[in-house]
Amino acid sequence: MLFNSINFAIFLPIVFCIYWILSKNLKAQNVLLLVSSYFFYSCWDYRFLFLLIFSTFLDYYTGIKMSEASSVKAKKFWFWLSISVNVGFLGVFKYYNFFAESFAEALANIGLHVNPASLDIVLPVGISFYTFHGLSYVIDIYKERIKPEKDFIDYAVFVSFFPLLVAGPIERATHLLPQIQRKRTFNYTQAADGLRQILWGLFKKVVIADNCAQLANTIFNHSDQYSGSTLVLGAVFFAFQIYGDFSGYSDIALGTARLFGIELLRNFAFPYFSRDIAEFWRRWHISLTTWFRDYLYIPLGGSKGGTWVKVRNTFIIFIVSGFWHGANWTFIVWGLLNAIYFLPLLLMNKNRQHIEIVAQGKYFPSIKELLSMAATFGLTVLAWIFFRAESLGHAMRYLGGIFSKSLLTVPNLEKFYVKLTGITIVLLVFFLLIEWIGREQQYALAKISLRWPRLLRWSFYAFLIFLIGMYMSTNETPFIYFQF
Repeated sequence: MLFNSINFAIFLPIVFCIYWILSKNLKAQNVLLLVSSYFFYSCWDYRFLFLLIFSTFLDYYTGIKMSEASSVKAKKFWFWLSISVNVGFLGVFKYYNFFAESFAEALANIGLHVNPASLDIVLPVGISFYTFHGLSYVIDIYKERIKPEKDFIDYAVFVSFFPLLVAGPIERATHLLPQIQRKRTFNYTQAADGLRQILWGLFKKVVIADNCAQLANTIFNHSDQYSGSTLVLGAVFFAFQIYGDFSGYSDIALGTARLFGIELLRNFAFPYFSRDIAEFWRRWHISLTTWFRDYLYIPLGGSKGGTWVKVRNTFIIFIVSGFWHGANWTFIVWGLLNAIYFLPLLLMNKNRQHIEIVAQGKYFPSIKELLSMAATFGLTVLAWIFFRAESLGHAMRYLGGIFSKSLLTVPNLEKFYVKLTGITIVLLVFFLLIEWIGREQQYALAKISLRWPRLLRWSFYAFLIFLIGMYMSTNETPFIYFQF
């Protein structure tokens, strides 16, 4: 069930109405959320619902057993049981074929030829996200940062709350569980804010991402037929496709949660307005970045050691982040490239020089800020080529096509795509203008439209709805991050 589908447009109001009818009974509300979340997940593939429930029960049970353990040895046993099973499931479903094929290729390079036992494995949607929910919970209990949750319903809602179930944000028990456990009353202001964020998320997905996808897919899928200038356009369109797609999903998820009186972790903070790569990674997929920081980077020593330790840990976290995204060498190279981008800032202690949003309190950035944003965006677009390419060979051919004599020619798009490109560029300019105006808020529409006269405000909402209706495809278009 996609957020941008008719099914979800029917599902959400029904759950919302029943939920607030039950407002005097917190337990009933949580049971409804759990049942609704399991139904929502079953709409993808009911066969994997058992895996979600098993993973949830495993972490719930091992969390309690760790708390009750009479010895350090027993506590470690339950801890490593949970970690091993969760990582094992993730490894089999997501990475088995990658390792089997890579091992066979390595043997072939030394003259040994084997046929890898590949499995026709379907990747359960959202497995990377709900697995990380469970891992953080178990690790926090083991480190005695939190106490285990004794109510299975509450814990299960934390893991499987339907707005965040299939593509995040990756929540923490310390943030979400207390909200699940306390009484929630309907708040009109919060709900209206949620609807605005849903509207903006749908605009990002349907109008921006899906339009950019048509052009990016055409250019990437036939990259050998296009000039260098056209390939640059394809890479830029993919950059906005993945941003509109994933941040659009996150906006819809956060807005939907607000309808139920729950605040989820922010996942994006206008990353394409960043002035360096370090700032970009503080603003892109925030819940994953902070997860790796807290559960991988800091345990490895963080930035407390010498230069070698900082460099080593930086490369580890970026390469693991790349590998988290998918079982393909392209993702690993994407992570490695971002680590290389990050390295000069780290070595010069400039990785935290841009904490506040650019041009805060101003209408326009300075020339220096504008150039810094352009350079950062350019580096990011270059890295996205590896993220989007089918293979390393495809990525290298794509880059070779860009850095050729045809880079300075007029893009050679077919007549239909010339018109679509013009329309998409106009939409992107409008989109960036609204994002820039609202960049100091939690999301673009959080405050700006509230300052306008009512007629102008509602006309603006109607215009966004009109654009969504105009560009919404009759075929449901999945969100990119569902594959991760």
